[in-house]
Amino acid sequence: MTALRFASNTSRRIVANKFTLGRRGYAEANDKINLSLVLPHKVLYNSTDVSQVNVPAATGDMGILANHVPSVEALRPGLVEVIEAGNAVKKWFISSGFATVHPNNKLTINAVEAAELDAFSPETIRSNLAEAQRVVAGNGTEEDKMEARIEVDVYEALQHAIGQK
Repeated sequence: MTALRFASNTSRRIVANKFTLGRRGYAEANDKINLSLVLPHKVLYNSTDVSQVNVPAATGDMGILANHVPSVEALRPGLVEVIEAGNAVKKWFISSGFATVHPNNKLTINAVEAAELDAFSPETIRSNLAEAQRVVAGNGTEEDKMEARIEVDVYEALQHAIGQK
């Protein structure tokens, strides 16, 4: 055994014996999530009786159960779906934000703006999307086109969320 490999193996054993790492378990049927869904100006939802939360993470849709590994996820425009203990489902469309999974089954979702999914009209979404697409394709300023591209992204995500109703 080379000296380098011996030193590496020895240091791993010392570190492993010195620190006891906590193990993450699997969610049990009776494990619940303490969820807070907040906007800068108000609390939309606060409950300790949530079974699962599905969020539109920037890296892809993500389901969060009890005992989830602590993390911080950036959120893109999309649907936040809360499944309560009795299998009741609540849905909000968010514009963006962050989801923070804390230890001890606590989840905080900080959104810039959010509204219940039922508050949106499919016809209004279609017409606003068409208008934003016209601005992107038009001869406006770069600033107007950039704002319209953001609007297109949000309206397309909202159209997709309405289709999941």
